Amino acid sequence: MPGTVARMNPLPDHGENSYKGSGRLEGRKAVITGADSGIGRAVAIAYAREGADVLISYLEEDDDANETRQQVEAAGRKAVLVRGDVQNASHCREIIETAVRELGGIDILVNNAAHQASFKSLEEIPDEEWDLTFRVNIHAMFYLTKAAAKHMKPGSAIINTASVNADNPNPSLLAYATTKGAIQNFTAGLAQMLAEKGIRANAVAPGPIWTPLIPSTLPAESVRNFGSQVPMKRPGQPAELATAYVMLADPLSSYVSGTMIAVTGGKPII
Repeated sequence: MPGTVARMNPLPDHGENSYKGSGRLEGRKAVITGADSGIGRAVAIAYAREGADVLISYLEEDDDANETRQQVEAAGRKAVLVRGDVQNASHCREIIETAVRELGGIDILVNNAAHQASFKSLEEIPDEEWDLTFRVNIHAMFYLTKAAAKHMKPGSAIINTASVNADNPNPSLLAYATTKGAIQNFTAGLAQMLAEKGIRANAVAPGPIWTPLIPSTLPAESVRNFGSQVPMKRPGQPAELATAYVMLADPLSSYVSGTMIAVTGGKPII
């Protein structure tokens, strides 16, 4: 935990060879947490190819983060790496301050970093695990958003990564699922609070997506059957979520706020 891309079999698709940009985010400046791998890397690649400069926030996997940086720079955009743990409020503020200093501002904040661990029973969940999951998954969103909002101009966008677990919680992921429900609520309230400032807030709810978090945190049997529970009978690739994040960041989506887009392989969110 949290896993690395190089150890995955098969390797995930982040859109390295498939995503084609069309200038939808030209000149924008984006902060993406958890951008070293998985969904975050796919979003960073898509944003760069759409014309945005990107700050890549990540925990500790330097090789993965540098691969994302290379992809952003290959698209002709500026990439800034910030290593550290978003559960700490001071580090969250450092991320935003670095973006303002190194990128010249912030137009898009993607709160994507997450922690999860699997437990069979309530009694097995340590108090420290519950606390950690909330600090990484929901507290960090508050710290980052609070720090970023004062630098964001009208037309800016905040995009939070929720989950299908927000509406259909997996009991073995009790702490994680609970935070994802909180993210859904946080996003809805935030959209209303920031509307008068011209800042939009939305969320994406992924279903089973093939990222390092899966093989590094779930039992082997769950990994073998991962994705079989949705109508498409397979896990999604990180690249398959990128367009949702692009659409929500696009200035042309100026009336889209307070919503959650499900990317679930056909599984309805109710």
